Amino acid sequence: MKIIISKKLLHRIHAHGEETYPDEGAGLLLGQNREDARTVSDILMLDNIREDSARHNRYMLAPEDMLRAEEIAAERGLDVIGVFHSHPDHPNRPSAYDREWALPWFSYLITSVNAGEAVESHSWRLTDDRSTFEEESIQVKS
Repeated sequence: MKIIISKKLLHRIHAHGEETYPDEGAGLLLGQNREDARTVSDILMLDNIREDSARHNRYMLAPEDMLRAEEIAAERGLDVIGVFHSHPDHPNRPSAYDREWALPWFSYLITSVNAGEAVESHSWRLTDDRSTFEEESIQVKS
């Protein structure tokens, strides 16, 4: 499986991670889900509602924001296909906490933000048995 995203949208995700640093920034990926690939058509940047003391290494999205995102996606003929979030000063691999809260049908695009600068993103998908994440290739288009 791969995820296809434009350079412009990936840049916006990176900018969001830099703006929210040293806290984790997060949002949703909107697009189309196909058999062999997911295509990101838009993103929604959302507030990290975790308590202040935990935002540097945890994120939480409000249920009402998730519902609103589903409505926005439907209005645009899209689906919510995943979540993006940043890992401040930490590798862009899913944590045990990420696995605990992840859903198997979503893509999780994680960006490392080191010293306030977005470095690199990787995308992951939780296996159906929830035991591990598998990496998805990212195809960046112009």
